[in-house]
Amino acid sequence: MSLRAGVDLGGTKIQAVVVDERYSVVGDERAPTPTTGGPPDVAAAIAGAIRGAATAAGTDAGELTAIGVGSPGDVDDENGTVTSARNLPGWEGSFPLAATLKDDLGPPVSLGNDVNVATMAEATLGSGQGYSSLLGVFWGTGVGGGVVLDGKLWLGRDAAGEIGHMVVKVGGAKCPCGRQGCMEAYAGRGAMETRARELVRKGEQTDLFGIMEKRGRERLTSGIWARALVRQDPMAVRLVDRAIAALGAGVASAVNLLDVEAVVLGGGLGVRLGDPYRKRLEHAMLPHIFADHRPPPVLLAQLGDLGGAVGAALLTSESKTVRA
Repeated sequence: MSLRAGVDLGGTKIQAVVVDERYSVVGDERAPTPTTGGPPDVAAAIAGAIRGAATAAGTDAGELTAIGVGSPGDVDDENGTVTSARNLPGWEGSFPLAATLKDDLGPPVSLGNDVNVATMAEATLGSGQGYSSLLGVFWGTGVGGGVVLDGKLWLGRDAAGEIGHMVVKVGGAKCPCGRQGCMEAYAGRGAMETRARELVRKGEQTDLFGIMEKRGRERLTSGIWARALVRQDPMAVRLVDRAIAALGAGVASAVNLLDVEAVVLGGGLGVRLGDPYRKRLEHAMLPHIFADHRPPPVLLAQLGDLGGAVGAALLTSESKTVRA
């Protein structure tokens, strides 16, 4: 049986899977993304997660047919490098991730943008099946997007789909990208945590950081936000309401431009908060949609937390994308 690995490299977690020929998951492993160090430390954590997933699948990492990695930052598969993955520790320059992993583990390594691979996974294996055009919206540490047109991933000039950096308020909140008013400045989990810390310094009360400490976390993960919402923590409710409003405006604007058949909501927060927040996004989009008599359905990512990793495994097979 031919087995291959896929890795979803995120700001808070590294998710690795081993899949069979039908892309069914036969082993998986999750590890926290390092918060200190640099690209070599992240590469070592990725290799460890792949070894764990291979062990869970009853094999050795060196016996895998191929490895695919979905990564944030500027991903160059041809040269095997990832550049400026800013939500990872110390990753400002270019790092030869493919060669580093191949030297460590053995199998050939393919790289792709993390959100693009997750979008293609949903389009081919998940909730996007049956649609020839869709917009993937991945609500997590940041807000990522992927665009499928005529059944193929649209890359533009290699930077298409950056929905998190659509401006929803001119001169608005500062985004982690350094610009102002981006959707991610309001809806990205990293920006939401930054805002929560600012409010605490100003004297506001919240359960968010108490839950974080109790869970032994260093950051406000999706699970922490979900627990705070269950408790009706006022700060958590207010910041998530703010995020939904920004998502509604930004996603609707993208729909007005592309007129896609469907929107797929995924990412750590999207999947964790689930169907009630999928419905809230649909409702928040409606006032901003021009063709409001036929808004596209918002679908919850079917592959869940493993979708990005399964999509990365798809990188190791023949797939086509479209550039401008």
